[in-house]
Amino acid sequence: MALLQILRYPDPRIKIVAKPVTRFDDALARLAADMAETMYDAPGIGQAATQVDHHIRLLVADVSE
Repeated sequence: MALLQILRYPDPRIKIVAKPVTRFDDALARLAADMAETMYDAPGIGQAATQVDHHIRLLVADVSE
């Protein structure tokens, strides 16, 4: 897994409209795992793919506490 760079406002890429996920494959699973690792490192409870410069409708969240 890898830590991803988190885009921060006012980065214009934050405003790119995310596309629906149409392919459920190993690459998507890896992205979700990398996003989760990045979210925990940030720290946070959720992260959208757009925040890490992947403009698809994907969200990871942990509301266990």
